Amino acid sequence: MWSGRFREPLDAAFEQWQRSIVFDWRLLEAEVAASKAHASALCAAGILSESERADLRTALDAIREEYASAAGKKRVAGHESAEDIHHFVELALVERVGSLGLKLHTGRSRNEQIATDLRLYVRGQIERVVEAQGSWAEALIEQARKAGDAVMPSYTHLQRAEPVLVAHWLLAYVEMILRDADRLKGCAARMNFCPLGSGAVAGATLALDRWIAARELGFTAPTDNSMDATSDRDFILEYLQALAFIGLHLSRFAEEITLFATAEFGFLVLPEAFSTGSSAMPQKMNPDLTELIRAKVGRIHGAAEAVTLQLKGLPLAYNKDMQETQEPAFAVDFVPEMLTLVARFTAALQFNLERMREAAQTGYLNAMAAATYLVHKGVPFRKAHEKIGNAVRFAIDKRVELGDLMLDELRQFGDEFGEDFFAAVTLQATIDCHNVIGGTAHNRVRLAVEVMSGYVKALTQEAVHAGA
Repeated sequence: MWSGRFREPLDAAFEQWQRSIVFDWRLLEAEVAASKAHASALCAAGILSESERADLRTALDAIREEYASAAGKKRVAGHESAEDIHHFVELALVERVGSLGLKLHTGRSRNEQIATDLRLYVRGQIERVVEAQGSWAEALIEQARKAGDAVMPSYTHLQRAEPVLVAHWLLAYVEMILRDADRLKGCAARMNFCPLGSGAVAGATLALDRWIAARELGFTAPTDNSMDATSDRDFILEYLQALAFIGLHLSRFAEEITLFATAEFGFLVLPEAFSTGSSAMPQKMNPDLTELIRAKVGRIHGAAEAVTLQLKGLPLAYNKDMQETQEPAFAVDFVPEMLTLVARFTAALQFNLERMREAAQTGYLNAMAAATYLVHKGVPFRKAHEKIGNAVRFAIDKRVELGDLMLDELRQFGDEFGEDFFAAVTLQATIDCHNVIGGTAHNRVRLAVEVMSGYVKALTQEAVHAGA
């Protein structure tokens, strides 16, 4: 592709070492699509005839079909002479249409090709990830509906804090999913500009109508600056950082499920289809899926860190260093499948709602509601906090819950206590005193389930790369 300037052949070991075909074969579909769009732009510029354009596009489609299978992709990756995916497609074109295949490279550079291919690839991956996020969110919402008014303890510092609805806990993860999807969609919108026509660094040397390729490939518009277009890999880093948030939230969910499945918690039963046993201990059921999620998140964070260091300090414009940004982008291609598995796993979870309810009624989780009761009696909160703290300590010594204390026992901590105290610290009242937007009161959570369901439905229906 570039040997005319050189007198000596490449060192054989270096030639193999610097080849990217061993990993950028994943860009075959994007390379074919971008090449077809470039052929249309060349035809409009008078470089190709209509028949040549048609022949090239037909041949490109045939290449995509021939190598679409797993075996075909393996042949691409192991090609003996192709340096990269661009070279491979050119060689395959020449096999089909002769010298016309060489004509396609008129007016373009590999620098703009790889920039375009990677944008198309990342955009496609984002679409798959967001779709899988929608599936997980739907599974969480369905579990929230099934849980209804079921109650569980919430935790701060891994200590029981206040009772909440199980649905409220599940919806917390739906909120995270929606934020994560929004980050990805924002990334897709920002990167959805077409580098084709940028040339190697300064722009194409032909008067190409750059809108032709941009429209055909579903981009918002052509890129505005050729130097930025050919050297920009921000979108890969942003994509990986957005995935890091997804991994972070998946890991938090995985950790909670792992804890809640232990005998010490007993809040849920692991789905057998997603668990394994022990080769030594016959009774064991191990949470392999959640443990693997916690571990695989490290790959995502590692990929983002790798690209950060690869891009740091690079001068404009294209540098070979940028080849190293590809493998981290490809290394996270397991995320859509992981999310899909989590969705199916979530749908199969069985909650021990009675055990959760029992846990929500022990350990003085109604202490905050008790302090609020005193606030309504005119006691300043700091004083109310102290009074209830003393009452809790008394109840601990007596080995009963707050609601089991006698009225005269409570009144040693303040004359404000009355018979209505006991109704104020029931489980129902403790839940419903949180009757604010975002709170766990029954009416708020029922509404939130429907609102979140609408948001998730919109998430799965919107195009993720719609440009501004």
